[in-house]
Amino acid sequence: MAGEEGPPSLPRSAALDRLPSYPLADIPERKRALAEKGVDVIDLGPGDANLPPPPRAVARLHEVVDEPRYSRYGFQLGLPEFREEVAAWMKARFGVSLDPFREIHPLVGSKEGITHLSLACLSPGDVGIVPDPAFHAYRGGVVLAGGEPHFVPLRPENDFRIPLDELPDHVVERARILFLNYPNNPTAASVDLDYLERAVAFCRKNGIVLVHDQAYSEVAFDGYHPPGVLQVPEGRSVAVEFHSLSKTYNMTGWRLGWVAGNRELIESLVRVKSFIDTGPFLAVQAAGVEALRSHREWLPENVETFQRRRDAAVMALRKAGFTLESPKATMYLWVSVPEGFSSEGFAREALDRAGVVVMPGSALGEGGEGFFRIALTDTEERLQEGARRLGELRRG
Repeated sequence: MAGEEGPPSLPRSAALDRLPSYPLADIPERKRALAEKGVDVIDLGPGDANLPPPPRAVARLHEVVDEPRYSRYGFQLGLPEFREEVAAWMKARFGVSLDPFREIHPLVGSKEGITHLSLACLSPGDVGIVPDPAFHAYRGGVVLAGGEPHFVPLRPENDFRIPLDELPDHVVERARILFLNYPNNPTAASVDLDYLERAVAFCRKNGIVLVHDQAYSEVAFDGYHPPGVLQVPEGRSVAVEFHSLSKTYNMTGWRLGWVAGNRELIESLVRVKSFIDTGPFLAVQAAGVEALRSHREWLPENVETFQRRRDAAVMALRKAGFTLESPKATMYLWVSVPEGFSSEGFAREALDRAGVVVMPGSALGEGGEGFFRIALTDTEERLQEGARRLGELRRG
């Protein structure tokens, strides 16, 4: 009717407007449209491997999912057996002894814990030091907490590491949290223990919380064993480390991980989480116990699969004319964009003209411009075919 008012303008937080769009949010729809036209799309975008979880984990889930007690609230305690198994795993893998009930906490995937920790550590105006490019959870947590992200470009000349001694004094003075992620997503860079020791010393000196995202600690090749920040003797005084079953055990959709380290930080995180969630599904935690117990006999073959994919993809991409390093860890390749393309422009052309999904570096931060990411989430043959198509696109 004439003169009728439209719907009211509803509230929208300032923090929401500061959040970027999720990388390539339109890709699923574009993939669907291409598939309807008969295009064979090779999806090398998300880090979601087409491999099965450990059989022991699947069997355990089947065993317990019908038991009513596993369908009850886990609350923040969760399944004690899972905490104890995590402690045993951390001891065997990193040589660190942790109290399973005060220095370890189960998470609904490490992503939520990383994001929520900023809510526990930052006040409006505080600075979070964020690598660029990086997993969006770091930036998202800082912004949602009212903090200010300070982005540090990860560049080849610094081996894709944050140059801690080059950070501006005015940033360090206001910084309350520093995010590190090695082995790194998306650059696939690795570090040795010396770098983590320097990071701990930097954070102790400046009163900064050190967050180390270790989602890819077990996807490592050529005899490389990624170190953990809790291996640094003073690490527990300022640091927490986040681990996930998603990448190591091909359990991305199960949403199970943990945080380990500083007791005070974990207590603060738990206080935030108690208002947000009631913990991971107990049956999934029971399955997680079996995944961790199958580590030694199951993991090597899974890692060998990723290594064969890495070798096949690196060789095929180099043959197609691309420039890239062969990484020591992660399920990613970080590839230079061909001359004449932007990161996003190349990714869109790759899908529309070659039927290949890749992640533009710029989708994970401005510092990723000039690169694109390939996930080793499909077979060697599909990776080789994807590289061939990308090579044809590169040559015009």
